[in-house]
Amino acid sequence: MYIYDSVQKTKREFIPQESGKVSLYVCGPTVYDDAHLGHAKSALVFDLLSRVLKANGYEVVYARNITDIDDKIIKKAQESGKEIKEITDFYTNAFHEEMGKLGVIRPTIEPKATESLEAMFALIQKLLDNKHAYKTSQGDIYFDTSSDSQYLKLSHRIQDENEKKQRVESSLEKKNSADFALWKSVKDGSISFESSFGKGRPGWHLECSAMIEKHLAKPNQKFAVDIHGGGADLLFPHHENEAAQTRCATNHALAAYWMHNGFVNIEGEKMSKSLGNSFFLKDALKIYDGEVLRFYLLSTHYRSNFNFNEEDLLSSKKRLDKIYRLKKRLFGLSFENVKTSFQNALLETLSDDLNISASLALIDEMISHANETLDTAGKHKELKRDTLSNLAYIEEILGFGVKNPYKYFQFGVDEETKTKIDALIKQRDEAKKAKDFASSDALRNDILAYGVNLMDTPQGTFWEKI
Repeated sequence: MYIYDSVQKTKREFIPQESGKVSLYVCGPTVYDDAHLGHAKSALVFDLLSRVLKANGYEVVYARNITDIDDKIIKKAQESGKEIKEITDFYTNAFHEEMGKLGVIRPTIEPKATESLEAMFALIQKLLDNKHAYKTSQGDIYFDTSSDSQYLKLSHRIQDENEKKQRVESSLEKKNSADFALWKSVKDGSISFESSFGKGRPGWHLECSAMIEKHLAKPNQKFAVDIHGGGADLLFPHHENEAAQTRCATNHALAAYWMHNGFVNIEGEKMSKSLGNSFFLKDALKIYDGEVLRFYLLSTHYRSNFNFNEEDLLSSKKRLDKIYRLKKRLFGLSFENVKTSFQNALLETLSDDLNISASLALIDEMISHANETLDTAGKHKELKRDTLSNLAYIEEILGFGVKNPYKYFQFGVDEETKTKIDALIKQRDEAKKAKDFASSDALRNDILAYGVNLMDTPQGTFWEKI
């Protein structure tokens, strides 16, 4: 398997530290607002990576954090009059629900910042003890970037003179402009936590390093984790600062491989709340099926910036429709799982730095071949068996085609209408059993009036939106 390393800027063969086992850490959401398409893209990319690693036979421990301590959360609590936990629980649950609709499998571990304070305190103390951090007269604690000879080696960033002169976070006691907060002292009575350093709140960069040490790092290993991932915007300063904290507080570097997914743009603009064009995932899910969004957001290579627009989404949906039409064609046949050359080829493309373009081309080719063969005379037992196995493999490794094919084509019909149609189908079935064909035909017309197609199959009667 090969992975593009964002730090070394080259594709590298993936070799885990421990044979057959992989530790993966990805930066998760700050739960103060609804998830947007950028969150969705990152979650989908690393969901796919986890699936591909497992398909290659690795045992994967995947951790993704929940940031539930943050100044933005506190501001929201103050503005809304709600408790912090009420806000963070609401948005954490919403995040999980929306990711579930995209087919994102929950990580092995999902630590919260509020549950990791002791680990953060321990990391700060180590950095103070070995002189990589200092405390100001106000009680704030900063990481001393000048004490780390490797600082900025991760992002390959060069600070200009203006940056060096800047003083951020209103502190004139910082030794260097690049120094970042490990602990923010709180004296105004606002939300804070008790610690040996006094009342305060941890710096944002701190939590990931602390969580990795607590849950994933092992003694005597060169790296705390095999793979560290996140959005491209996190490379600097977040991941740079994480890496600095870890190497200066421990006897290992943070990650052997770094992976970053590209930005999501709306009609060409980088998605940003400051631009007022942030596209919330919950709004997209009202219009499009979660699996359609999954297919679309994964259809471009993960490192590329993604331009979200409706025209491309609808074109992408037609490609996903082909999987479901083939599923529908084979619906109800008995399934016997077999390994095929298609499955080997699909895993090979995905093992090449998640080469989704090559993977989708293979799927298109497989679908075309299956349909062309099924259109010819013959029972095609072997082809049907292999195709069903291939479709099941696509489900497992890519998360495409997971629904009942008839249910998939019902998207866009509201739940009340679905209930009415299902009730009419039940009445029609009863009329057919009673050989009341006049009522059966009348009920069929009532169903078709909803703008759907009706299919009678050996497995029952199904419908789909026209």
